[in-house]
Amino acid sequence: MTSSALVPSASLARTAEVSRSTAETRIHVRVNLDGSGEARLNTGIGFFDHMLDQIARHGLIDLEVRCDGDLHIDGHHTVEDVGITLGQAFARAVGDKKGLRRYGHAYVPLDEALSRVVVDFSGRPGLHLHIPFTAASIGGFDTQLTHEFFQGFVNHAGVTLHIDNLKGVNAHHQCETVFKAFARALRAALELDPRSAGAIPSTKGSL
Repeated sequence: MTSSALVPSASLARTAEVSRSTAETRIHVRVNLDGSGEARLNTGIGFFDHMLDQIARHGLIDLEVRCDGDLHIDGHHTVEDVGITLGQAFARAVGDKKGLRRYGHAYVPLDEALSRVVVDFSGRPGLHLHIPFTAASIGGFDTQLTHEFFQGFVNHAGVTLHIDNLKGVNAHHQCETVFKAFARALRAALELDPRSAGAIPSTKGSL
């Protein structure tokens, strides 16, 4: 028998939809934290879409991201603003965090590359990121923008996030292991804990 504490009811569905429009980007994001990993992605940056797909598939999060950005300049505003908008959507979807496991971590390998990601839905934004990329770009994606994406996400989702690429020679592999590990860590942290159903996972009583 499935415990009702593990499966949110329709009235408590952990979903959110956020639109954000500036002079640089127009973005629409929809998330379902209790999804099956379906993704509809169009940011105009192929490799970035591929990384967002990792979040959906390995996090079992239904994810829709549409972005019309100023790619004639470069990808910076698109990647950063998607991170911001996605963070806002996560913050809304996760709600009051009652029954949340809160913490999650994952190690993910891909051939020679290995990454570790640890996340805490603490309500306090903080990012530690160490990825010694071996190339400046991957398929037209500026690897420096990985930091901008995650910084935007943590600032607006209110999470503490530690990302470390421990090994890697191929930059594509380095980046993919980071996003896959991020997805797996999210999946663990966002699970509802049947032993603490309805309780805020903090001694402070709020997050």
